Amino acid sequence: MDTDLLRAFVTVAECQGFSAAGKVLHRTQSAMSLQIKRLEDQMRQPLFERTSRSVLLTAAGERLLPYARHMLKLEDEAKDLLKGGTHGEIIRLGTSEEQAATYLPDLLPRFSAQFPHIQLEVQCDISDALVKRFQEGLLDVVLSVRHKPTQSGQLLGWEPMVWVVAEHAPLTQWPTLPLALNPEGCIFRAHALSALGREEKRWELRYVSQSPTGINVPVQNGLALTVKTPRSVPPGCRIVTEADGLPDLGHVEIELHQRPGHSSEAFEAFCQALEAVVTQHDAIACLGD
Repeated sequence: MDTDLLRAFVTVAECQGFSAAGKVLHRTQSAMSLQIKRLEDQMRQPLFERTSRSVLLTAAGERLLPYARHMLKLEDEAKDLLKGGTHGEIIRLGTSEEQAATYLPDLLPRFSAQFPHIQLEVQCDISDALVKRFQEGLLDVVLSVRHKPTQSGQLLGWEPMVWVVAEHAPLTQWPTLPLALNPEGCIFRAHALSALGREEKRWELRYVSQSPTGINVPVQNGLALTVKTPRSVPPGCRIVTEADGLPDLGHVEIELHQRPGHSSEAFEAFCQALEAVVTQHDAIACLGD
C-alpha cells in the first residue's frame, strides 16, 4: 500500500478538508483529491463523505485510520533508523512570548536530554497569527489561546484572565481607565473592551504593542493597566481584586495543534512533553479537573 496515499488520507482526516490538508503537505487541493480517489479505488469503497461544508470519514475510513497512522509511524521510524537516528530533524514550534517564558525553561532541558540532536525553531507571535501559519504548513506544532473553533486544535485546559496594575497604582486615581493592550485581533483585548463596555466603564487605549515588554513597561510604571493570565503577571505588579470594582474577564482556552501525519519518535515525544508541562502548571485548569 502506497504510504504517500496513506499520509494524504490521514492529513485530510485530521484537517477535515482537502484545502487545509493540501497546505500542510504543500500540495494543491486537486492533487489531494486525486490521491484520495486513488486510495478509495484501491480500497474499493469510499473513505470520506463529502458535503459542501465538511469532509467526514465513512465507517470504512474510520476503520482504516488507526492502521494508516500506525503504518506511517513505522515508516518514519524506519527512515530515522536508516538515517542514523534523529540527526537533522527540525521541529518548528509556535507560541506566544509569555507562554515561551513560562513553559520552555521546563520543557527544553527535559526534551534535549532525550533528543540532543533535534533542532528546534521557535516563533513567537499572537495566537491567531500562529494558527494561520500552522494551517499554511509553516509550523509543526503550535501552543495557542483559542480564538475560534479550529479543525486541528486539541483543548488542553483553561486559564483565567485577570486585570493587572502596578503595585503602587490605586485605580481610584483614574476616572478614565488607561489601557495597555495587544493589537486588534488579540482575544485578551477583545475580552477587556467587551467587559468594560458591559459595565459602562470609561476607558482609553494609551499603549498598544505586540510585545509583552511594550505592554509591561507602562503597566509597571503605573501608567496603565492591562489583561494577562496569572502566570504572566510582571514583577512589581498585582492582580486587581473584586474590591477594585473592575468586571470579571472569564477565562481563555489553551489548545495544542500538531501537524497531521508527522509521527517521528522525536516529534511525538516533544508534543507529549509540551502537553505535560502545560497541563501540570498550577495556572491551568485541565480537562477532568
